Formats: sequence, C-alpha cells, structure tokens
Amino acid sequence: MDIDYAIRKDEPPAITKTSTSAEIALYEQWERSNRLSMMFIKTRISAGIRGSVDQHEKVKDLLKAIDEQFVTSDKTLANTLIMKLSSLRLTSIRGVCEHIMQMRDIAAQLKKLKVDMSEFFLVHYILNTLPHQYGTFKISYNTHKDKCSINEFLTMCIQEEGRLVMKQGESVMLATHRKGKQHAKLKGKGKR
Repeated sequence: MDIDYAIRKDEPPAITKTSTSAEIALYEQWERSNRLSMMFIKTRISAGIRGSVDQHEKVKDLLKAIDEQFVTSDKTLANTLIMKLSSLRLTSIRGVCEHIMQMRDIAAQLKKLKVDMSEFFLVHYILNTLPHQYGTFKISYNTHKDKCSINEFLTMCIQEEGRLVMKQGESVMLATHRKGKQHAKLKGKGKR
C-alpha cells in the first residue's frame, strides 16, 4: 500500500497545467500517503500530545514537532533516572545480583538518552553502593591491578555474597552453640 511513502520521500512539485501524467500520479501517490499517515498518527497519539503539537499539513512536519515535544521529556526522564541511580544502595548482604542488574538497567536507559557512563565508572559506582559488610571485598577490588568488566564484577560480587552469607550463618551457629553451652552450665549449677 506504500502508506509511508510521504515519510520516506520529499514532496514532489505541485501539479500544474503542464504536469505530465507521471508527475500527476507521483504527486497523487505522495498526497494520499501524506493524508493517510497524518490520519493514522493523529488517531494513535494521546490527546495530551495531540493538543500540544501545532497543526501541520505534512506528515514529516508533524513527526518533527512530536519529536521536539519529547526532547524535554527525555531530559526529564534522564534527570529522574540519574536521581534514582544516585539514591540506590544495597542495605543487606543479600540481593547483590538484583542490585547490580537494576543499576545496569538504569545505565542502559541513560545510554539510550545519550547520557553515557563508562563501564569502569559504573563498576566503581556500584562498588560504593554496597554495604559495610563488603568492606574487605572493596579493599581487595581496589588493590587489584586489572580493570574488570561489569559481568566479571557481577560474578565477583555474587561470590562475595555467598561468602558473607556463609560467614553470617557460621556466626549465628556459633552464637547459638555458645548460648546452649551457657544454658546447660546454668542448669547444671541449679541441680546441685
């Protein structure tokens, strides 16, 4: 049907008395495509956007006006994403994978909005959002000479999370075991 013809091609010269049948057919094809594209776009965009975009006769002009309308929206979205990224912190030793994936997702969204950050910066930024239990890991990472990719960093963090969870489990078992021994000693003293 070639509905997008007016979007892909520039408007041909207007029809005059001296226009050939090929020129007339080409203009009519462009004009039909332009009219159908305009109707389609106007029926598909929300009323809020439709009302804020000037009235246009040509589909290319309408698309340009819509695009300009969203430039400010992109800036607002970028600001919101930056604020979200800067406020994210991991508060417990669990969930490091989800935390890093969420931050990677925000960074990817920012990249689409032309707010780029290097992978090296993102790795260091994430490192600084980890809780104090990851202190030994942070020191170890910072003294490591090689830079690592975000995927390598994610793997390292998951391994550290596993180590911390096991260590936390051992601490709980040790505290429970000691408490049990003290309780048994107290019981033994009471029987005498």
